[in-house]
Amino acid sequence: MNLTSLSQVKDWCIRSGFHPNRVLGQNFLIDRNVLDAILDAALSSPISNPQPPTVLEIGPGLGVLTEGLLSRGCAVTAIEKDPVLADRLEAALGQPENLTVLKGDALDYIKQGRCDGFPAMVSNLPYQAGTRILIELVERVGVASGAQSPEIMVVLLQTEVAERLAAKEGSKTRGLSGVRVQFDYDVQIVRKVSASCFWPRPEIGSTVVKLVRHHRNDAVGAEVRALFRRLTKQAFEHRRKQLGSIFKGLIESTARAEELSNEDWLALSRSLVAAGVGDET
Repeated sequence: MNLTSLSQVKDWCIRSGFHPNRVLGQNFLIDRNVLDAILDAALSSPISNPQPPTVLEIGPGLGVLTEGLLSRGCAVTAIEKDPVLADRLEAALGQPENLTVLKGDALDYIKQGRCDGFPAMVSNLPYQAGTRILIELVERVGVASGAQSPEIMVVLLQTEVAERLAAKEGSKTRGLSGVRVQFDYDVQIVRKVSASCFWPRPEIGSTVVKLVRHHRNDAVGAEVRALFRRLTKQAFEHRRKQLGSIFKGLIESTARAEELSNEDWLALSRSLVAAGVGDET
């Protein structure tokens, strides 16, 4: 089956009695150009592990990205929550030896550490859970000894979410998700994707985003890292307030949360830990 052919995808769904689940974010990519753009973005950068890499894929759906990754020589571990799609994937793609399918919720696998150690993650993430999945993966850095987030992640997300992830200080779209992701990753917008490139067609457009581990903060200690997360969470929960009002007695500033760079937040976290007041926030 040509997984970028709308007529063939619809025909399989009809014959199989399968109805895409909106709650699970089942909007299948049916555009060959977008597929190639995702694969090119994911596999164009050198990764420390042997090339092509072993790739983690979350939410493979019918397997259009899975098939593309396999065709480029990657080994793929795919996590699929929908039992019908999980059960069909290997057989539909010809039982490839370098494909492993895990059935269940990706968030559970992430917490169990079963998503650690993959050099790359490439996914069309479900809309509702996409941001949480990405943050959970990113924040495996420093969570526990041996925990390791992917070096490269290329994902399809809602455009609004993608823009928040890439937003720099001073931007109206800057939010907590972007600050946390940028602590360990450089974020690049690859391309916008029209809603017409999916079936069923979603109500809003999507964007391909590339995240690359920058390792600039690898030496940051667990205490500073934890305080960075607490400070930014509290600040963005009250983003209309000045920081001096949010952190009375700790910070004297008229700035608001989105005005600070990641370097500013890190410097603040370090200074508070050094002063022994980190637990007071």
